Amino acid sequence: MHCSLCGTRPATTADGRCALCAATRRSRPGGLMPTPAGPAPLSSLRSPVGIGKAVCVLLGAVAVADVASIAAGGYARQVYGTVMAGDFLVFDDARADRADALYQASGSLRMLLFLATVVVFLVWFRRVRLNAEVFDAYAHTLRPGWAIGGWFVPLGNLWLPHRVASGVWTASSPGGSHRPPAPRGLLHAWWAALLCSEFLSRLQGRLYPDAVERDAALRSFDVGMVADMIDIAAAVLAILFVRRLTAMQSERAAERASTVPPLPVERADWGRSH
Repeated sequence: MHCSLCGTRPATTADGRCALCAATRRSRPGGLMPTPAGPAPLSSLRSPVGIGKAVCVLLGAVAVADVASIAAGGYARQVYGTVMAGDFLVFDDARADRADALYQASGSLRMLLFLATVVVFLVWFRRVRLNAEVFDAYAHTLRPGWAIGGWFVPLGNLWLPHRVASGVWTASSPGGSHRPPAPRGLLHAWWAALLCSEFLSRLQGRLYPDAVERDAALRSFDVGMVADMIDIAAAVLAILFVRRLTAMQSERAAERASTVPPLPVERADWGRSH
């Protein structure tokens, strides 16, 4: 029987670990994640490939909606800018109303796509977290339920999802626990861009309804366009993160499958989504 964590060395402990993994993957005293009762079976793996592709498509759609929102914001700023330049004769109230309607419509479209993306992303995120439990149950400090619950905790959502993702990243790194985890630069960059985009979006959401004067409206449009630009960067980084983590888990699953005898009745179905 091979080690349940690295899958390369003989298991020597009661919970299915080799001597090296037992020494390097000890439970964290007082941590939020209790010591696992035992290794999860390889048959509990579920492929994140299909759902990961869906997430990437939706993230691309959100980025396209951000581009449309930037264009609408630039047009609205140009319309309101005529008043700021003192060209009152050129300013047209009807044109301003159309600019406002276009800007709000682009924002509504982006929000609908964003909500759809959130739902599919959470399904993918939970799946990779559960898979990570199979790869290395000792790499986590939070239970699998936090893969979804962590996003809805006020203030805690600033770091809890990142903490979950960090554990998943460690467990999914090819080579198992006897190799250092893959570099986390992509994970950190995506999370920083996401937080920055969220902060600016909330700021713009407060500025826009209260923008009675023209200069206040211009500031609102400026903040909104910057937020959309950063959101595009966050969407691109999220696509790279999803693709990279999905590929890591596919490679990790192949490593584990190569060291585990085939199932007697039902074969592993990693290549299919559920």
